[in-house]
Amino acid sequence: MSGRFVRSSKYRHVYGQSTKKELCYDNVRVSNNAWDSNLLKVNPEYISLNWEASGGGAFAVIPLSHKGKLPDQIPLFRGHTSAVLDTDFNPFNDQVIASASDDGKIGLWKVPDDYKIVYEPEEEIEDVAPVAKLSGHQRKVGHVKFHPTANNVLASSSADYTVKLWDVEAQKAHQSLAHKDIITSFDYNQDGTLLVTTSRDKQIRVWDLRTGEIVSSGPGHTGAKNSRVVWLDSDRIATTGFSKLSDRQLALWNASDIAAGPIGGFRYLDSSSGICMPFFDHDTKTLFLAGKGDGNIRYYEYGNDDFFELSEYQSTDPQRGIAFMPKRALNIKGNEIVRAYKTVKDSYVEPVGFYVPRRAETFQSDIYPDCYAGVPSVEASDFFEGKSARPYVVDVEILYEDKPITKDNVHEAAEDKTEFKKEEPKPAAAPVSKSAEPKAEPEAKEDKPDLQSKGSFGTSSSAFSGDKVNSMLAKASEEEEPRKKDDDNNDEWENSGLLATRNRLAKTGKIEVVHQAASGGKTLTEKEIGAMVKSGKISSSEGAKAVEKVREEEKKAAEVEKPAEKEVEKPEPVEKRAEKEVEKPEPVEKEVEKPVEKKVEEPETSTNGKEEEIKPLPLLKEESLPQTDSTSAASGESDKRISSLEELVHSLVSQVKSQQETIQQLSKKLDACTDCCAAEEPASGKNECANRPEGAEQCDNCDC
Repeated sequence: MSGRFVRSSKYRHVYGQSTKKELCYDNVRVSNNAWDSNLLKVNPEYISLNWEASGGGAFAVIPLSHKGKLPDQIPLFRGHTSAVLDTDFNPFNDQVIASASDDGKIGLWKVPDDYKIVYEPEEEIEDVAPVAKLSGHQRKVGHVKFHPTANNVLASSSADYTVKLWDVEAQKAHQSLAHKDIITSFDYNQDGTLLVTTSRDKQIRVWDLRTGEIVSSGPGHTGAKNSRVVWLDSDRIATTGFSKLSDRQLALWNASDIAAGPIGGFRYLDSSSGICMPFFDHDTKTLFLAGKGDGNIRYYEYGNDDFFELSEYQSTDPQRGIAFMPKRALNIKGNEIVRAYKTVKDSYVEPVGFYVPRRAETFQSDIYPDCYAGVPSVEASDFFEGKSARPYVVDVEILYEDKPITKDNVHEAAEDKTEFKKEEPKPAAAPVSKSAEPKAEPEAKEDKPDLQSKGSFGTSSSAFSGDKVNSMLAKASEEEEPRKKDDDNNDEWENSGLLATRNRLAKTGKIEVVHQAASGGKTLTEKEIGAMVKSGKISSSEGAKAVEKVREEEKKAAEVEKPAEKEVEKPEPVEKRAEKEVEKPEPVEKEVEKPVEKKVEEPETSTNGKEEEIKPLPLLKEESLPQTDSTSAASGESDKRISSLEELVHSLVSQVKSQQETIQQLSKKLDACTDCCAAEEPASGKNECANRPEGAEQCDNCDC
């Protein structure tokens, strides 16, 4: 197909804007603990940051209004006997914070009304103590997160393999969700009735928070490193993780049927080693991915069970932690739709705003749907008695006009009306269409609405209906398949390090490769072959081989024509000359036609391996047999060259196989490595084993 349709989106041109150093939050000391968390949280008034402190665990609360360099000594929130691993702000009260610690306790804190971080030299810096502590976990508490709709409801995960649901006011745990390994991430659905978790046992589980039972579960990412999860709209969740080969992946799941596997399979991101931290903006339906150790932030628009890549914020400053600001504190008048706060070099926190490029000075209602209001829908006591409600949202225009959010100008969010339920008839259609022919019809029907919807191109709907769609798709697949096979073949040679050798042999004419699939079996000139190389129909190496083939055919034709000219000069009768002129072109046509027929078939059989590429070599011996005594000597030399070439190619193939075996051995060794080297991110943020003693070359638990 000659072109692609560009998906229309209001957020297609969203760009990320960094902040000047003097407007960042400098001179911070980020915790060096290797536990996998986001390290900081943010709300419209404060930044909560895991702090590197002595004498027990602590975290810092920095007012957003205090930009620039922080004092060397600031008040800390102290009360834990071990490192603070995670914090979270109450979404309904900006002054309340919960903290998770390595000491197995959950701290509840309130920011004092007269809180400040700048003190006079004669003043004594006062640390903040916790209001209460929640005890119930047997080992360290790794993550805490407040409920999105119920006031004073908190979830926590621990290394004792449980997730507990707390009533903060009563300081009581109402649910305990038992797992088989450490929980690496969890998230609520929009009304807070379900909770999804990921674990080191590589399982994804969806829990009913009222009954404490598993609604759905199944295997997730297969890699050894931690995976993350975030709940999208309706019954869809997104996860980030790693493959067995340590490639970073993104996946979309049906929350009601995790065992069915990811929708559309695992999506490859890159081969970086840092854990990918996801964040989903429910208002704009945009998914943001920030990797630990990366400086870049990818963002995708979600819709119709797929992620459509918008763009990527690129930076050379890597982040180890990141948090996103609630929509009610953004610069609405500047068309800011999302703002992230990331740690840079563990020394300062940098805000990164994402903007829609528009010059209008009025409120842009099309890019600002109703946003989360920060008002509770139910109280904790009502929630644990079985009551639930949708989250409250507010019209963003109220924020644009700087009006306060009250219960009078908020309303419940509408139910998600997505296209997910439209896909339910698909399983029902499968048993009906058992034959091969009906199976092809649903595929055409899936593409048909997409083609008809492109009315802006001025095409009628009938032009894209029925058999025409099938024929167009079939034609496109036939044209693209040979090129894909050639690309795979090139990749195989390139991965084995022998691509340069193959190109050198091709230029010298020692490897016979016929490529006429793109030309439809016609004999091409050198100019036509060069045009095909420029257009990308064939590779440069294949073009060089085709040129060599054309030159060989021209030489053969010239050798055949020379004896014919000599016979014409002889004083023979006209009848005999006519017979010779008629009879002699026949063997010439046979010699030209035979290779053409085999050339068309060869691209289909020459992509499975290197051994099949050798098959045309014996054909050269048969087809290039000398027709006269003058060419017998040259034929003998070519046979020797061909046999030596066969030996060379066989040796190259054996080298490729040995390299593949080495790769398999290394992969097995990597799989055999225990989780000790990949379970936790090292404090330095580098790709090193966290359990390797300082100065040692290998890990204590494995050979890594």
